[in-house]
Amino acid sequence: MAFAKTLDLMRLAEMAAARHKGVSLVEVSAEFGVNLRTAQRMIRGLEAAFPSIEFSTDQDRRRWWKLNDTKFLRMQGIRDHELEALETSIRRAQREGATRDVSALISLRDRLLAAMPSSHARRAEVDAGAMLEAQGYACRPGPRVQVEPVILGAIAVAIKAPFSLNIAYRGARDNGVLDRVVEPYGLLLGIRQYLIARDLGNGREFRRFRLDRISSAKITGQSFARDPEFDLDTYAAQSFGSYHSAAEYQLVVWRFAPSAAVAASEFEFHSDQVVTEEPDGALRVEFTASGWVEMAWHLYQWGDKVEVIAPAELRDMVKGHQRGDLGVLP
Repeated sequence: MAFAKTLDLMRLAEMAAARHKGVSLVEVSAEFGVNLRTAQRMIRGLEAAFPSIEFSTDQDRRRWWKLNDTKFLRMQGIRDHELEALETSIRRAQREGATRDVSALISLRDRLLAAMPSSHARRAEVDAGAMLEAQGYACRPGPRVQVEPVILGAIAVAIKAPFSLNIAYRGARDNGVLDRVVEPYGLLLGIRQYLIARDLGNGREFRRFRLDRISSAKITGQSFARDPEFDLDTYAAQSFGSYHSAAEYQLVVWRFAPSAAVAASEFEFHSDQVVTEEPDGALRVEFTASGWVEMAWHLYQWGDKVEVIAPAELRDMVKGHQRGDLGVLP
């Protein structure tokens, strides 16, 4: 409750600073859905927190409170849900053909992000993008396993807090649903989506939990200290897609035919890839990762325009499935 009141006070300070005349009791009552007596208490709290606030009385004898010193407010930056709302407005204007509004809103968004620390701005953009996807204003085409929105919502809150989670999880073997307590660190998104979390009941090892096998996820309310050495990008780079196998983790080498080299050069197959253009125009791509089945799924799209140099196991897996009649490159 005290935390919510603090946020209300900050919002009230924003209103008092942003509006030309300031804010009145009637406006406070309408904005926060409170009666006038509560609005008066909120104004007294505002005066206590910001001694420099000024008040004036209009011709109708209504009092207005105005905050001119806004240094503290500018330190807040832009909140995730505010950027999300701004992005939503941009897309709505685009759909309605309001080109002038689109330009103005994009300019405002860029100016706000430019004023924020770079790390904060990147996080806010990522969070806003995820929210837009959840609300239907952005999408990831293609097949994927369905996951309950309430489970994703609980995971998102737990990752940000961070709080540990109690999940009901069905393992790969048909051994029923087990309750696990985990510390969530991030998500891997793909055809199948995985929660990356530390399993508290299994040696505190980092594990991948398939989201479609989580039947429930409840926030425990117990916070934890994130491992400062853990980096999600580095962890994800162990895999080609979202699946990881320590036994398959090794050097991968593909050679794209000259006729497919330009198309292949537009792809980032792996974050750590090394690309070499060969004398005949072919393109050689090397990286270290695991997940041969997901690699095979992707390689099928290139037909006979790609050759697997290594590993031998992957080369054998795609042998006989490289067609020359697909007629189009990815």
